[in-house]
Amino acid sequence: MLSTGLPQGAVPRLERPGPLRDRVYEALLELITTRALQPGQHLVESELAGHLGVSRQPVREALQRLNTEGWVDLRPAQGAFVHEPTEQEADQLLTVRTLLEAEAARLAAANATGAGIEALEELLAQGLQAVADDDVDAAVALNARFHAKIMELAGNAVLAELAAQVDRRVRWYYTPVARRRGQQSWIEHRDLITAIADGNEQEATRLMREHTEHTRNSYHARTRP
Repeated sequence: MLSTGLPQGAVPRLERPGPLRDRVYEALLELITTRALQPGQHLVESELAGHLGVSRQPVREALQRLNTEGWVDLRPAQGAFVHEPTEQEADQLLTVRTLLEAEAARLAAANATGAGIEALEELLAQGLQAVADDDVDAAVALNARFHAKIMELAGNAVLAELAAQVDRRVRWYYTPVARRRGQQSWIEHRDLITAIADGNEQEATRLMREHTEHTRNSYHARTRP
């Protein structure tokens, strides 16, 4: 096992065609947001390069970009480490998420079509199955897709663009509490679908605000027994 904590074969080697530095960046960002690379973990250029099947240069460039964006900390004479978010950072991000998602739910209730509701119900069924299977990775991915679908149904391109900017950080914070939230999160999703299908803008807004606040509270409570 590499000192980066990734088992051999966990990440496929990158193909050469295309902008390699961008592909390395995306691969490392995905490993960080899914917590395959844990906050505080030391990132060794040579080992990451070997794991991804590339030279050290694109890895170095990707780490510099990730540092600029706040995903990685570059420490003089020590190297690169996955950023460890503070409670304040998480609270601020999740508070912004609540504002964006609540408005998206309101607009979705005003604009959603039958096909859109069916898509949400399908994601709900898949999410409940992932929870039943104790497949945390699938549950996190499906949760992101569920919220992205509501954002799509809202039909506001500017709102969707703003939400996309925080989406990966939301996944980063949601992953450690996904099992704790478990089935309850998807029960809340079911209630949201009902409000959106009924065109009840006020109820959809209220439910989404409560739903995202539950996630924020679960994140802050994650270290408590």
